[in-house]
Amino acid sequence: MTHSTEINKPLCDQPDDARIQNILTDKWIGYPRARDILQKMEDLMLHPKTFRMPNMLLVAPTNNGKTILLNKFFETHRPVITPETQQANIPVLYIQAPSKPDEKMFYANILDALNAPYKIRSSAGELKHQVVNILKKIETKILIIDEIHHILAGTHLSQRSFLNEIKYLANDLRFVIIGAGIRDALSAINTDKQLANRFEPEGLPVWKLDADYFRLLSSFEAMFPLRDRSNLTNEETAIRILAMSGGTIGEISTLLKKAAIQAIRTGKERIDLALLGKISYVAPAHRQKQYESLLV
Repeated sequence: MTHSTEINKPLCDQPDDARIQNILTDKWIGYPRARDILQKMEDLMLHPKTFRMPNMLLVAPTNNGKTILLNKFFETHRPVITPETQQANIPVLYIQAPSKPDEKMFYANILDALNAPYKIRSSAGELKHQVVNILKKIETKILIIDEIHHILAGTHLSQRSFLNEIKYLANDLRFVIIGAGIRDALSAINTDKQLANRFEPEGLPVWKLDADYFRLLSSFEAMFPLRDRSNLTNEETAIRILAMSGGTIGEISTLLKKAAIQAIRTGKERIDLALLGKISYVAPAHRQKQYESLLV
C-alpha cells in the first residue's frame, strides 16, 4: 500500500464489499471553480435587503456537478429551530422548478419543500399568499430554483407569467434567488429582460486537460480505498479518462467508480489503461447507438 493517506489506510484494510460500498458513496470534491461559486453564494447570503436584490444563474452541462454543488450549499445552511420559541429559521430554501411554467405548481413545490400543509384545490393566488406569509416568518435569505430551464416547456405567455411570479417574490420578500439549469436556462431567464438583468451568470464548464483536471484526478485517487497506486495523473491515462467521459465531472466520477470496483473485484487493486478498456462503461457520445442496438 504505497499511495493511501493516513485516513484511507483503515479503509484499504476493510473487506471488498465494504470498500465497494465506500466507493459508491457520494463524496464532495472542493475543486477551485466549485469553491469560487460557493463563496459567491456565501457573499449573497450576507447581502442586506435592498429594493433590487442581486441574483445568480448557475449554468452547467448535464451531469457536471450543478446539483451536488447546490446541495452542498444547502446542507451548509440547514434550518434552525430556536428552542425558546420553537420558531423555525430556514435561511436557504431549495426547490425544483415545476415541469412546466405553472404558478400553482411552483407555489406547491415551495410548500412541499417547507413541509407545509395546503389544500390541493386552493388557487394559485391562495397558495401564493400562504407561501409569502411563511417565507416572511422563517426569514429565508436565498431561494434556489433548480432545473429552471423547465420554464421553456410552456407557451411564451406562460413563461412571462411564471417569471413575473419569480420577480414578485424577489421584490416583495427582498431575498436572493439562485436559478440553476442547463444552457437553456439562459434563454429561459432572458424571456424577461428586466429580470435577466438581475441574474449574474456563473458557469461550470466541462473539464479540459489542465492543472485543475489533474488535481481532480488526484482527489479521486486519494478517495478510493485501493491498495496500490493508480497514478491517474499519468498523461495517457488522464487523456483516456477525459475522452471516455466527455469531460463532465459526473461521468468522470461514474467511470472511475466503475474502474475502482473492477480493480477490487479482479484483485488488481489499481486503475490503469488496461483496466479502463475492460470496464462496463459506454461513453455518453456512444449511448444513442447503444439504445438503438437494443431495439434491433
